[in-house]
Amino acid sequence: MEQALRIWDNLKGYDIILASQSPRRVELLSGLGIAFRQEVIPNIDESYPQGLTPEEIVQHISRMKSAAYERLATEGRMVITADTIVVAQGEVLGKPKDKADAERMLGMLSGSEHRVLTAVTVLTAEGAHTFVDEALVQFAPLSAEEIDYYLEACRPYDKAGAYGIQEWVGYRAIERIEGSFYTVMGLPTAKLAKYLKTIKPYVG
Repeated sequence: MEQALRIWDNLKGYDIILASQSPRRVELLSGLGIAFRQEVIPNIDESYPQGLTPEEIVQHISRMKSAAYERLATEGRMVITADTIVVAQGEVLGKPKDKADAERMLGMLSGSEHRVLTAVTVLTAEGAHTFVDEALVQFAPLSAEEIDYYLEACRPYDKAGAYGIQEWVGYRAIERIEGSFYTVMGLPTAKLAKYLKTIKPYVG
């Protein structure tokens, strides 16, 4: 890890906050070897105006999350937020409201291709930068019994589209991915790393 931290010398002066309650995003940012801490503000409004494209929706929600942490973005601090949505059959799928909604979502994904978009916002005292990454995912057909098993075993009610790529349904159903596995998981690590490399060191 010490060697990994040397790779990120330009970030050493920053207090980096991952503003997310997602354990997947904690795992992925940790995997980059970046020193950070996690902070969560509950019940952030994730609604969005009508008429937005999926790209605009996911950026809007990521920026709304970032705005909730704006008070933390003082000199020498960096706040990272993210949001993921699934788009299937022209419908934007966020987190399911309940089991019936999750069953409906997985039924839509079964045997078809869908889009997964993750937006990331990096907030510093200098301002906010948001980017989006997209992946295409092809699901094999799933039976009603398989959907019920997955929902009972993994309870993916905190995940966009009612599934986690790293869980049973990912092993069972995903036939093809075009794009980053980690974008589907919730944080496009390569694209985030590329942007973080451009940030100038902070000297307090």
